[in-house]
Amino acid sequence: MTYITPRAGSESLNLHNEFAPDSIEAKDLRTLLHPSTNLKQHSQQGPVVHERAEGVYLWDNKGKQYLEGMAGLWCTALGYGNEELARVAEEQMRKMSYSQLFAGRTNEPSVMLAERLIEMAPMDGGRVFFGLSGSDANDTQIKLLWYYNNAIGRPEKKKIISRKRGYHGITVASGSLTGIPTFHKEFDLPLPGIMHVTCPHYYSEGMVGESEAQFVDRLLAELEQLILQEGPETIAAFIAEPIQGAGGVVVPPKDYLPRVAQLLQKHDIIFIDDEVICGFGRTGQPFGAQTFGVRPTTMSLAKALSSAYLPISAVLLPEYMHDAFASRSDELGNFGHGFTYSGHPVCAAVALRNLEIMDEMDLYTHAGKVGQVFQQRLREFSDHPLVGEVRGAGLIAAVELVKQKQPRTPFELSAGVGAYCAAACHDAGVILRNLGDSVAFCPPLVITEDQIDELISKFAIGLDATLEWASKSHLI
Repeated sequence: MTYITPRAGSESLNLHNEFAPDSIEAKDLRTLLHPSTNLKQHSQQGPVVHERAEGVYLWDNKGKQYLEGMAGLWCTALGYGNEELARVAEEQMRKMSYSQLFAGRTNEPSVMLAERLIEMAPMDGGRVFFGLSGSDANDTQIKLLWYYNNAIGRPEKKKIISRKRGYHGITVASGSLTGIPTFHKEFDLPLPGIMHVTCPHYYSEGMVGESEAQFVDRLLAELEQLILQEGPETIAAFIAEPIQGAGGVVVPPKDYLPRVAQLLQKHDIIFIDDEVICGFGRTGQPFGAQTFGVRPTTMSLAKALSSAYLPISAVLLPEYMHDAFASRSDELGNFGHGFTYSGHPVCAAVALRNLEIMDEMDLYTHAGKVGQVFQQRLREFSDHPLVGEVRGAGLIAAVELVKQKQPRTPFELSAGVGAYCAAACHDAGVILRNLGDSVAFCPPLVITEDQIDELISKFAIGLDATLEWASKSHLI
């Protein structure tokens, strides 16, 4: 999987010497360790410097404008430069720049945000734990599951089932939940007790002659077989994104998640709904769980919770879990989990106002409406020679590039077709992300239909440039 966007047509050039010694590019190359980046390629090519942003557009330090097709990292729901969120952050900083939640202390923004989330969530919500990222939210989910089962006398019920190609974070624990090899290799992950089942992507995982219904039957049988093999009494939870984001924007068959939820209930296994990407309108509903008709046990939230204006995450838990925590912490003298910035008042104030603005704009309705246009326009590429599948819901999607459509024949990943396409799109003025050979789309929810037309047009330029390159390179 490639995470750097090279300059199309110049992948082999060493551009390091182009930068003046005192430039931001040169200083970057001397000082930063970049996350999720091909570090060797980066050292040769150097960075693209984003200098300013407004609405759905970014500008680099050369003055070139880009349409933001990825909402940053799936997170800038309201787009860039929202003055109201800047005002709220300033006011809260001046009023009270920091307050902790340790030892029973609290602050109004955290309480009001927790109340709002409990009201919104499609689950039996009782309590909210705040952190700073989706990774620490899912890390917290693991710790709280273990604490809960210890507290109620089930110390053996600790294992967690995740899915291949799922993405749940990069800490030691949440990185173990993630089911993408790049995030495991050389890091000695996953931890023991975390298992992965087949990704619910019919196009890539379905067997020859297998219908989509038969595919779902097979995945459910696989999941139940694993549960029975390990023993239901040893399995604490199953975690899933409604749509798998970083794993390639995988949209499961419509009855897959409801049937998984039924199976988990049968075996007394908690369903963790990772809404870090899908939450707050991305699929056209407030939460992805609602799009797929499931009611989870717990939820992880981040990203669009604050539209990425400040870092904040949340774990939502049912009241019965809190009751067990309260009883056991009284015996122990303390509930020993928390972060310095849990419930940071500035982050919470911005997140609360972000959710209010979404309601004032009727943004979920807007995302559903323009999402339909977006999905229809993307499906116009289904007949393109490079396109094997177009998939998505609302304002999240992927276009998978293949050597042959049916039977699905992927390119060798070493050919870098997806990376070339992302680079060509970047040259055309739209920021997209390749996840292997799937090109991902996740524009800010405030995008207009005219801007969707612009996004589609620029993607078409990049896709056609990729076809020309692939043909000249004898890849097809």
